[in-house]
Amino acid sequence: MKSLLISLFAAGALFPAPAPALAPASVDAYVRDAVAATGLPGVSVVVTHGGRVVHAAGYGHDSEGRPVTADTPMRVASVSKAFTATAVMTLVERGKIRLDDPVAAQLPGFRMADPRASRVTVRQLLNQTSGLSDTTVDVNALEETTTLADYTARLSGGRLRAEPGTRWEYCNVNYDLAARLVEVAGGRDFGSYLRERIFGPLGMTSSAVSDQEVRPADGYNSVYGAWLSRPELPAFLNGSGSGGVVTTANDMGRWLIAQSGDGRPVVERRSLETMRTPTATRSYGMGWGVEEETGQLVHSGNLFTYTAVAAISPRTGYGFAVMSNSAALQDDTYTIMLGLTALSEGRVPELPGADRLLYEGILAAIALVAAGLGVLGVLRARRWAGRRSGSHRRWVVLRLLPALLPAVVLATYPDWVSFLANGRTVTWAQLTYFAAPLSITLLVTALAGAAVTAARALAVSRRPR
Repeated sequence: MKSLLISLFAAGALFPAPAPALAPASVDAYVRDAVAATGLPGVSVVVTHGGRVVHAAGYGHDSEGRPVTADTPMRVASVSKAFTATAVMTLVERGKIRLDDPVAAQLPGFRMADPRASRVTVRQLLNQTSGLSDTTVDVNALEETTTLADYTARLSGGRLRAEPGTRWEYCNVNYDLAARLVEVAGGRDFGSYLRERIFGPLGMTSSAVSDQEVRPADGYNSVYGAWLSRPELPAFLNGSGSGGVVTTANDMGRWLIAQSGDGRPVVERRSLETMRTPTATRSYGMGWGVEEETGQLVHSGNLFTYTAVAAISPRTGYGFAVMSNSAALQDDTYTIMLGLTALSEGRVPELPGADRLLYEGILAAIALVAAGLGVLGVLRARRWAGRRSGSHRRWVVLRLLPALLPAVVLATYPDWVSFLANGRTVTWAQLTYFAAPLSITLLVTALAGAAVTAARALAVSRRPR
């Protein structure tokens, strides 16, 4: 079955189906309409076909008020994973890394408290089937590290969630370990390796995995419909294999062409085929998700003030990258990519709607209503207690508890968001960024409920026995 899939993907890459010619003006018109519809502060886009760039441009402005262009540096977050997988494959081709041998045998310093970790292979890291999970490692401690060597060492107390190779689970640790493996096998730090073996050969002169080399401006968060410039969330970004790449639309055009199997290659075609072959447990290859119906390769990313998505269609030969210097509850970059895909296939693309404004407007209304009810509840606390003057005190106390429910929800906020995110660890700090409207609304409702409860409890305590 796997060999059949490889053959099919290879055929798609070598002989893409005839696709309608996509005019640069059509791409530009669609993106302009999409940016106007979504209100995104800044967007950069590139579309490729075969070995050429169809269109690369920027729209809007950065956080310092400068126009966004095709040369504006953007963080691409988890779109970086395909870069890391490619770096690994360059070393596999040179015999420096063995894809199906255990990581522990090739990476000094990698040890975990779980003996099963000694059997995790490099392929399983890149396929996200290693058994590593945010739920069984200390993600907060990992984010405090400044080198990949230290990062790897801090995994010593962690465990696996599943037997290697049996379960797919998205976990950034997989790709940060892969980046450290590149450092050891490649004999230089991860950023230098990418610069010499990936960025340099492809002519990606404005790309790096360190903001000291290529500095993106601070991005934006949407707060009740208004875009607010925010400094980046401190985390382990420089040198990160899971999400550290900073690049431009022009550079991403070169990358998409290479990943499509055209232009100047940095890995052999069989390596590209390996990277885009899904596993038996999930439609995910190595740094690329594989759409089951169309075979299109897709990966998106979110770094709290930046969002991005890249896609390649083996059927048509088109490639797309959409990057924005903003993050919100609604990811419009993905919707724009789908519109560009439709254009490339001769279909009428759908424009993104005003979903962000709708969702955040509803949250704003809930916050205002909660605040109003809180004030009203405090002012009427004595009347509330008086109406229950004949009730048993214990029953009255029980009647106080429902108003504390929002506070309970707020206290467990990161936990249930992490649960909804399939076990991905989401921290308080992260929830103040892209999820700011939801976080503020929860805080307002929790404070309102707590204030009403406190006022009523005080009124009951002063009631004559």
